[in-house]
Amino acid sequence: MINVKKYSISDIERLIGVKAHTIRAWEVRYNLVPPKRTATNIRYYDDEDLKMLLNIVALNENGYKISRIAKLSKEQIADLVKQLNTEWGNETVQLLNLSNAALRYDENDFSNILTGCIEEMGLIKTMDVVLFPFMKRVGMLWQSGTIDPSQEHFASNLIRDRIIVEIDKIEKPEKKDALRFILFLPEAEMHETGLLFARYLLKRCGHETLYLGSEIPYLDIQKLIKSYKPDYTFIVLTSLNLGKDINKIIGRVMDHVDVPLLVAGSLISEFDILVKDKLIPLKNVCDMVDFLEEL
Repeated sequence: MINVKKYSISDIERLIGVKAHTIRAWEVRYNLVPPKRTATNIRYYDDEDLKMLLNIVALNENGYKISRIAKLSKEQIADLVKQLNTEWGNETVQLLNLSNAALRYDENDFSNILTGCIEEMGLIKTMDVVLFPFMKRVGMLWQSGTIDPSQEHFASNLIRDRIIVEIDKIEKPEKKDALRFILFLPEAEMHETGLLFARYLLKRCGHETLYLGSEIPYLDIQKLIKSYKPDYTFIVLTSLNLGKDINKIIGRVMDHVDVPLLVAGSLISEFDILVKDKLIPLKNVCDMVDFLEEL
């Protein structure tokens, strides 16, 4: 027997980025995607309802009024969304499309969206306006239990693989004054996407990188700095559960490094970072690009 996923209206709100009262208004005024009910009369939505709502939001975000959408059949709505799908520079549509593909574990669809966006906008803009917002949303949904951990891992691993492909494509420019960077994740941080993107930017600028990934003990970093002699160390902080401890984590890293520390990731823009010598916070993609290109 197939286990049907059931979403509450608060789940739907988080998944599609539309307030619950707006979804209810669509239902009352236009009979758009009325919820189903359990045997005990509890309202819920299933995967087909979610897909339909994602399509409605995609059209609405692109100028279609809800009153007009309500007059269309499911097939007509799907056809219009297919036309939008090829507008790779449309960040809102592609963000919704990635969410839809991740929920369905559709690797081909997810990969095609990544390819289309990168070919249209380049990796830097795609990361800034599509992938980082998408990963932030997925992280929040995973934290709240709205999506399964497997869906979050499915999406993040496909993005990770694609960034590695883009890194391999770079013909590293000759740079006589190239600097050395050690890239790693501090303990309790497992998301490598931002760190891999930093590696992409550094290689693109012609700098040398020693990429360590996650789960590297601080004492090993300390030893490695003595032998590799980097100009900078670089970490990324994105896990939501680290937010309250962010300055403690940064402080602990700095206790084990004696070179300037670059810190990027979504948490840097969301929490107040204590000012310290040799600490350089990079709050967004523009900050990362500007800083690294000016070195």
